[in-house]
Amino acid sequence: MLKFLIVLFMVMLVGSLVSGAYFLMVDQGDKTKRRTHTSLGVRLGLAIGLMGLIIFGVATGQLGHRNPWDSGPQGAAMPTQQQ
Repeated sequence: MLKFLIVLFMVMLVGSLVSGAYFLMVDQGDKTKRRTHTSLGVRLGLAIGLMGLIIFGVATGQLGHRNPWDSGPQGAAMPTQQQ
């Protein structure tokens, strides 16, 4: 569920970016229209929400790293078999 929310926030961020670019081209510097500014505020809020979701996921353990090259903490020695 958390990963779905993260992907949804990313898609909404891209949508806000596209709408901001569209409003920038359509308004052509008209000072009475603030749609580009509003789009930037929405994008900033979505980015803060996305960072909060990622921090929450890492803090609760729902998100983690599963890298094949990372074998885990290196402090503990592997027990050897005694014969």
